[in-house]
Amino acid sequence: MNELLDYIEQKKHDENRQGEALNLALNESEYKNNKHFYIESYGCDMNFSDSEIVASILAKQGYGIKTNIFDADLILVNTCSIREKAEQTVRQRLRTFNQIKEQKPSLMVGVLGCMAERLKSKFLEEEKLVDIVVGPDAYRSLPELLHEAEGGQKGINVLLSREETYADISPIRLDKNGITGFISIMRGCDNMCSFCVVPFTRGRERSRNPETIVEEARDLFNRGYREVTLLGQNVDSFKWKGEGKNDDKEAAILVNFAQLLEMVALVNPLLRVRFSTSHPKDITDDVLHTIAKYNNICSYIHLPVQSGSSSCLERMNRTYDRDWYMNRVDAIRRIIPDCGISSDVIAGFCDETEEEHLETLSMMDYAQYDYSYMFYYSERPGTLAARKYTDNVPLETKKRRLAEIVEKQYQLSLQNNLKDIGKTYEVLVEKISKKNEAEYCGRNSQNKMIIFPKGNYNIGDYVNVYIESANKATLKGRVV
Repeated sequence: MNELLDYIEQKKHDENRQGEALNLALNESEYKNNKHFYIESYGCDMNFSDSEIVASILAKQGYGIKTNIFDADLILVNTCSIREKAEQTVRQRLRTFNQIKEQKPSLMVGVLGCMAERLKSKFLEEEKLVDIVVGPDAYRSLPELLHEAEGGQKGINVLLSREETYADISPIRLDKNGITGFISIMRGCDNMCSFCVVPFTRGRERSRNPETIVEEARDLFNRGYREVTLLGQNVDSFKWKGEGKNDDKEAAILVNFAQLLEMVALVNPLLRVRFSTSHPKDITDDVLHTIAKYNNICSYIHLPVQSGSSSCLERMNRTYDRDWYMNRVDAIRRIIPDCGISSDVIAGFCDETEEEHLETLSMMDYAQYDYSYMFYYSERPGTLAARKYTDNVPLETKKRRLAEIVEKQYQLSLQNNLKDIGKTYEVLVEKISKKNEAEYCGRNSQNKMIIFPKGNYNIGDYVNVYIESANKATLKGRVV
């Protein structure tokens, strides 16, 4: 570990300060050629992180960002294919863009991300307003595709890559709070969960060079950021092999996720570190012990269960069973006693029985999730489930089971939050409360949102908040 940290320290002085240069390019872009883009992102945090990479690429081409859609020369929508509803939302937005395009014929519209990868040329054929379609691994080709579109041609590039990580691109941060930021540590997914389209839209797993991740975290901290979230489809499978000093192949440096977590935590004790998402089959005790070792690695793990039934998990091809998942929950509670745990839950997967549904509810009781992302199953074309199984659980049954899962989670969230009354938590002040401008809000290490009076504090400060009340969604208190 020390060898690797020394190696990175030597390398960092040679790094190009792209962030500062790109921010300058962004600020000057109006003066240069008066081109502007507007971008909307849907789906997972990875999509929002990708949008920041796209912003960086466009800044180099002289594009400035606009927050008003009617002021843009280029509208981009970064899409998600994980559920049918997400795709329906995007199609509705495209119809809205079409109305704008009718009033402004020079306007260009592009579809990015997983939905672009899945539907490919259908967007150009069916959605006549779309000028470019760009998959998650092809953002570097945006300048060429825009040039083609300006000449009246349609542009498409949805080629997947086994190497692309965008490690050399310094993202332009689109979140205006300047306190929390995403860092993509890897791309793609090698897990073939039968319900999931991600391996087909984002390709195979590949990890970034850890020195570029540490440098990005250091740069964010130096610019005033106080929290980073390390992103990957399955962060626990992060693995990187690099050459040792003087290109000595016998001294190759191997880095796993536990080691990467430690490296980022050592950037500065005032920089909080979060990560998402973990896979139950891969999260190790080493990762848990690393979290417990460093106060600035947040005590929070998103550990999707999807189902509490071993037989359903087998059909989902999750590669773990109920007992394995419970073992991982036990390990978290043993090693990090105050850890917050959240989950993903799917209701009504193919052939799901009532008994399997009840096992999911009992798993939620066992894990005591602080919150969950809950959905009923929607078949995604091209997945293993679509080819192998029949989507045979009636919609009414799916909705009823989902309602029971949601009600269970509401009970758990409220119970867990009520237990926090009387406790004091360190909170990073993130923003002004939406409901009351006299209050701030921020999260504790367990990722719970806490609301409190502003006092004489500023966004970006750490404050200790004594919890006085709670509901299922938030905690409220006062600074002590």
